[in-house]
Amino acid sequence: MEVSLIGHTPDPELTVAAAARLCYSPDQVNELLDGLTLKKARQLINKLQQMRHFSPFEHASFTFGIAGVSRSLSHQLVRHRIASYSQQSQRYVAFSDLAVVVPPSIASKPEAQEKFSIAMDAIRDAYQSLLELVPAEDARYVLPNASQTNLVMTMNARSLRNFFTLRCCTRAQWEIRELAWRMLDLVQAVAPSLFVDAGPNCWSAVGCQEGTMTCGEPPSRLGR
Repeated sequence: MEVSLIGHTPDPELTVAAAARLCYSPDQVNELLDGLTLKKARQLINKLQQMRHFSPFEHASFTFGIAGVSRSLSHQLVRHRIASYSQQSQRYVAFSDLAVVVPPSIASKPEAQEKFSIAMDAIRDAYQSLLELVPAEDARYVLPNASQTNLVMTMNARSLRNFFTLRCCTRAQWEIRELAWRMLDLVQAVAPSLFVDAGPNCWSAVGCQEGTMTCGEPPSRLGR
């Protein structure tokens, strides 16, 4: 898996603070940034978090390049609807060497790894044979959820915070959980005040929302 932050709203913390200023002051739009330092912006953002007023967070967006993840992950990812996605097409791209993601639970067991490899080899052979007979858009029907894919995703800060509460959770599927933690590291580096308290629900006053399925073990950043 490769994850990079390939773009974001310029000065995201100032942008969010300026939007918040509009809600609480008589300033005109062309005055919102007057005297607004990064220190003042972060103080205002901290107040927004305390009030749980997150609509101003929607004015800052972040774009990620994501490579080497499975189609299983991307199917989960697009359930987060307030986002934009561009994904490598299996219709227009024919894969001469079908790369796949191997789950750790399979890679750690020789018997499971052998069965997985046999199945993937059979799929590769079938796919290559079908490419000689039918269009790639039809040959792709035999491709597995394990197929690697690449995509570009854009989310605003509010949607990202929601994404992190759900996908940084220990109960989230292992691959999308790893993606979420890497994304969180990236956005905290460029907009720390927007994501200072971001992470699974069990880190916050909200608490675990998994009910009887709770893991009972809140993750740490180092031990995730």
